[in-house]
Amino acid sequence: MDFGLVLQTDPPAARVVSLMKRAERNGFTHGWTFDSAVLWQEPFVIHSQILANTTRLKIGPMVTNPGTRTLEVTASTFATLNDMFGNRTICGIGRGDSAMRVAGRSPTTLVRLGEAIRVIRALARGEAADLGDGTVVRFPWVGPGAELPVWMAAYGPGALKLTGEEADGFILQLADLYLTEYMVRAVRDAAAAAGRDPAEVTVCVAAPAYVTADDSPAALAHAREQCRWFGGMVGNHVADLVARYGADGDVVPRELTDYVRTRQGYDYAHHGRSGNPDTRFVPDEIVDRFCLIGPAERHIEKLNALRALGVDQFALYAMHDAREAVIDAYGSQVIPAVRGRGSARR
Repeated sequence: MDFGLVLQTDPPAARVVSLMKRAERNGFTHGWTFDSAVLWQEPFVIHSQILANTTRLKIGPMVTNPGTRTLEVTASTFATLNDMFGNRTICGIGRGDSAMRVAGRSPTTLVRLGEAIRVIRALARGEAADLGDGTVVRFPWVGPGAELPVWMAAYGPGALKLTGEEADGFILQLADLYLTEYMVRAVRDAAAAAGRDPAEVTVCVAAPAYVTADDSPAALAHAREQCRWFGGMVGNHVADLVARYGADGDVVPRELTDYVRTRQGYDYAHHGRSGNPDTRFVPDEIVDRFCLIGPAERHIEKLNALRALGVDQFALYAMHDAREAVIDAYGSQVIPAVRGRGSARR
């Protein structure tokens, strides 16, 4: 199993770079950032600095979208970074939640997202692509061997189907075992139906992780409060699914929809931050199911269970008060145990 670190690009950017360097020293293989132009600093500028200050980390957004950047601009950005640093980027992409809504627009359609996956990947490889209106372009400066995996974030049935049909990887932003099994199966079934090898779709589960010194009620309560924001973030997507498909469990599992019944609104000013006042509706049970909290042994147990379900990477959201501590705990205890070897730290 690979491990990634997910951060918001809050200033100062030097701290984001420093945390990514720390993650690499602790055995993490991937670095991810949010991409929401109004709420945080420009991620791709910071990605260039992360790449320049690390040697092995693969870097990408979790996630960009085809609505706030034109497809050729997105592809050119990735292709430039890969030309500079050697195919060390991944394009995580989705319909757009905070990035689009904060700018007063709705998330893009799945049809547009499918087009974006195909065009961005082709252009970044140096291939020709139709931008959608009959205009075919190609980057003449992209050299041989250029690659760009495109991983799609998804929850709903249509998005899971598109992921299996088109994407190189699947990003699932929750760590619930039942829902992971359900959604990974949906993606793999869609890949097989499209004539693809389901094993070729990389599966990445992304969720907050908070390592406590023990499993005392006080320690777990603090960890839950630091991670409760995540249930609210996921709830934004669930609310969209409920509006489209209903909440009767016929299309979207009740394990995903029941907890948003008391959701009363969401202010993106607090998006992805501990202490978010709009996430009080998220019960402890959802925090425990969606996140990884508790002593290191609990993390190891859940990660092994996720790996058994076909998860290839766990991407750790570190938006809480123990960023350095969780990176170091994973490097010294969790990653070595999951990988079955000695300490990852150097």
